[in-house]
Amino acid sequence: MIVRYSLLWVVLAMIAIANGALREKTYGAKISELSAHQLSTVTGILFSAAFVYVIHMLWPLKSTEQAWVVGIIWFVATVLFEFVFGHFVMGHSWSHLLHDYNLLRGRVWCFFLLWVLIMPVVIRKLSIR
Repeated sequence: MIVRYSLLWVVLAMIAIANGALREKTYGAKISELSAHQLSTVTGILFSAAFVYVIHMLWPLKSTEQAWVVGIIWFVATVLFEFVFGHFVMGHSWSHLLHDYNLLRGRVWCFFLLWVLIMPVVIRKLSIR
């Protein structure tokens, strides 16, 4: 199950990319950049939660420990992807990449990363009958 869920991270990455594209093509031009970032973080959390909930109904995680392992794998994969892809493929500077982590400036991306870490555990706990 760990391998299956690890591979599903690719779908989560596609959901995150689609969420960013949705922001850029729709509301991103109509509201401030900070508000768009914050709204996009919330929609990213909701879209990913919906996907993981459906997946968990099909292939339930067997234990809380298994859910934590999946969350850690997804968290590490997300951070690595963000920095490796963002820097080496997209050409963003390190300071640009770190910009979304500044909570004091209203940047809330770290809440999405925290969600990725705990999401398998939360979804598992919510779906236990």
